[in-house]
Amino acid sequence: MAETPEVKTYSTKKDFMKKFKKKSRFMELWYRFLKNKPAVIGLILFITIVLLAICAPLIADYNEVAIKIDMGNRFNPPFTDNLLGTDEFGRDIFARIVHGARISLTIGISAITVSFLLGGALGSIAGFFGGRFDGWIMRAMDVFLCLPDMLLAIAIVAAFGVSTLNITLAIGLAFTPRMSRVVRAAVMSVRGNEYVEAARCIGARNGRIITRHVLINCVGPIIVQITLYVANAILTISALSFIGLGIEIPTPEWGNMLAEGRAAMRQYPHLVIAPGLAIFFTILSLNLLGDGLRDTLDPRLKQ
Repeated sequence: MAETPEVKTYSTKKDFMKKFKKKSRFMELWYRFLKNKPAVIGLILFITIVLLAICAPLIADYNEVAIKIDMGNRFNPPFTDNLLGTDEFGRDIFARIVHGARISLTIGISAITVSFLLGGALGSIAGFFGGRFDGWIMRAMDVFLCLPDMLLAIAIVAAFGVSTLNITLAIGLAFTPRMSRVVRAAVMSVRGNEYVEAARCIGARNGRIITRHVLINCVGPIIVQITLYVANAILTISALSFIGLGIEIPTPEWGNMLAEGRAAMRQYPHLVIAPGLAIFFTILSLNLLGDGLRDTLDPRLKQ
């Protein structure tokens, strides 16, 4: 009877120390991240853009302000009745930018999620098993890597039609070869570690080893690349919309806003400056955030 409290006390203390170590590790990474001023600026910028996108319906009504045509209110300059002015159809540019942010961020994140699910699965199999699996999968990915991401996305959208789902799948498939190579390299760097061999010795299945032991320890470089790929995906969405293969007018999207405003950009430069800056700051924030995460999660850069 006297041993029971000791066992409970030891168990509680062990659990407490485990949680404390996890918390200490997180706080250590967080403090290292805060020391990187560009990364903090990128995080603040990105959070601001995300909050604007989430609160877009509260900022401006979609039907009455963002897409409603008002020909008597055309080409208003910025900082008058409208914060960023109006376009050639009298639509509020700021309202269209914040509503366009919802589309760009949603498609960008969804597309990279698709590429991670497909590329992550292929890269994990190739990196973990090696041999013939690695050769077959990587040679197939090399074929797709021969084509630029933009060209591959254009081909897929042109073949299956223009829609939000098709654009998301097109961009996701275009980034799958890159993602597979990133995951493969990360898996190959940890597959020979002792904890993987220990999991094999106790009879764990390969699928469980990959998901519960290998990928968990590859999360650092994968997160960094996902952050950078989201930025590239948003840029690809804008490019597709600019050439008429993306989000269709009058739905607000930064790329088609640039395409609409280029005809009158000399007389009214605010038509292209506003959506151009929206793209610039979004890409800048994600690149700064990705660089900061790389410096924080890479143990070789620990100061």
